[in-house]
Amino acid sequence: MQPVTVQFRSDVTVNLVKHSATDSDVATAARVSTVGGSHDETVDLTRDAGLINFLMRDRHGSPFEHNSFTFYIEAPIFVAREFFRHRAGWSYNEQSGRYMELDSVFYVPPRDRDLIQVGRPGAYTFEPGTYDHFGITRWEHEQTYRIAWTSYQRMLQAGIAKEVARNVLPVGIFTSFYATCNARSLMHFLSLRTMREGSKFPSFPQREIELVAEDMEGIFEELMPLTHGAFERHGRVAP
Repeated sequence: MQPVTVQFRSDVTVNLVKHSATDSDVATAARVSTVGGSHDETVDLTRDAGLINFLMRDRHGSPFEHNSFTFYIEAPIFVAREFFRHRAGWSYNEQSGRYMELDSVFYVPPRDRDLIQVGRPGAYTFEPGTYDHFGITRWEHEQTYRIAWTSYQRMLQAGIAKEVARNVLPVGIFTSFYATCNARSLMHFLSLRTMREGSKFPSFPQREIELVAEDMEGIFEELMPLTHGAFERHGRVAP
C-alpha cells in the first residue's frame, strides 16, 4: 500500500453558486395583495423598507419565499447531517460515497473550540479546556482518521465496493453538498443555528454548524440588507 496521506481541516467552506434574491422581490410579492400583478420595475427602497419591516413584524411570511439562494458547502459529515434536518423550503444534493472515492480530508477542532461540557443535557455550557485537553483531542482525531483511512483504502484496493468500504469512515470526514433555499427558510435556519444577543428565542448550536450559518448570514445580509435588518430588529424570528 501507499503511505497513508490524510489532510486535516478546522474550517468549513460556504460558496454562493447562484441567486435570485433582492429586497424588492419581497416587496413586489407583497404588493400583489393590494395592487395586483403590475410587475412595476421601479425600485423604491425607502418604501420597500417600511413594507418589509411590517411584514417581518406581523409575520406575513409568504412574500419572503419568492427568491432563491444556492450554496455549495464543504463541511464534516456530522455538520451535513444536522443541516439536513432543515427540510421545509430546502433542497439538497450531496456527493455520494457509493459512487465515488471520498477525499482524505478530515475535521479537527481548532485551538479556540470549547471542549468541556459542564452540566446536563438541556442545561449545560461549554468551556475551553486546557492545553492538554486540546492536545489529546487533536492526537486522537488524527490517529483515528489515519487508521480509518488505511482500512478504507485497503478494502478498495482489494476490490470491495465503495458503498461497503465507506462503512469504516468516521463522521469527521468532509463531504460536499448543494443547498438551495429561499429567504424565509434561510432565516429559520439562522434563528436556530446561530447564537446572537437579542434573539427572541435563544439557540445554542454546535459550533461547527454555526460556522456554516455565519458565512451564509453574511451573504444574506449583503444581498438582502433590508430583509436582514428587519430580521435582526424583530428578534431574529423567521416570519
